[in-house]
Amino acid sequence: MTTKLTWVLAHEPYDLFLRAAKKFSAEVSKKTAGAFEIEILGIQEYAQKYRNGVTVDNRTGLLDLVESGEVQLSQMYTTTLGQKSQDMFVLDLPFLFEGHQHAERVLDGEIGRQLFDKLAQESKIQGLAFTYSGGFRIVPSAEPIGKLEDLAGMRVRIPSSPVARDTFEAIGAVPVEMPIEDLASALADKSVDAGESTYPRIYSMDQARHSKSIAHTEHSLFLTSLIINKDLWNSFDADTQAIFNEAALAAALVERQESIEDIDKTQTRAVEDGIQVTRLTQQDRAKFKSATANLHEKYDGIFTKGLIGRIKLA
Repeated sequence: MTTKLTWVLAHEPYDLFLRAAKKFSAEVSKKTAGAFEIEILGIQEYAQKYRNGVTVDNRTGLLDLVESGEVQLSQMYTTTLGQKSQDMFVLDLPFLFEGHQHAERVLDGEIGRQLFDKLAQESKIQGLAFTYSGGFRIVPSAEPIGKLEDLAGMRVRIPSSPVARDTFEAIGAVPVEMPIEDLASALADKSVDAGESTYPRIYSMDQARHSKSIAHTEHSLFLTSLIINKDLWNSFDADTQAIFNEAALAAALVERQESIEDIDKTQTRAVEDGIQVTRLTQQDRAKFKSATANLHEKYDGIFTKGLIGRIKLA
């Protein structure tokens, strides 16, 4: 007997998310001898096929569908998951990770599992694996950014994250909460001057069309997670759970590598298109890190006690 599951994709870059979903599906099918059939749909496809065309918000609306079990699997921004379990916001802290290897030790180890366990305790969502979906954050802008001080006074698009808000306020910018999907239009109509983004989104979300500059700040890691409805997860036996976890990690590793590889290609294309790509000097990075250092202490009293310190030591 084959169990049919639905995986709904809601975010850009669509191809990156689709490859991860396909990798996961193939791994599960192979390791369970075809016991699971996973239907992968874009959010509009899902609305047309199963909801008579009624659209679903691609963040909280989709998350609600996964919690209810109407949709069984998805991939979601960790900032959105932070609305369910605030410890997820720890991953937005500036200069938390020393690099990709440090991040993987945290995300794929005990700390990552504990973040998922807490999410499952506080919601109907079980996390399976962390994905990059873009890597370290950058800041495309409508006007050139040559140094850190240029961000002071700029209206900067941020996700709905208290950590992101505090980060940009610390360097004198004016944070403006909005979905990353709206950044290109916001740059076009000048409702923001700049915004947090990642290299895979510069062209796939049309941000390059309205950007004169990309500040290569790498101040924090842009993360998503492969997620599953918790009741469905709890219905699996231990062997099936292990297979799903292994498949999720395999998909995550592929997606992370593709995100990293996209950086150099996008930088080269941006420069060819006349977009200024600015890497912060060591002095500016030190200033940025110093200006936001107090956030680690502030949020240590908000998140699970000791969580930040354990991440730093991982």
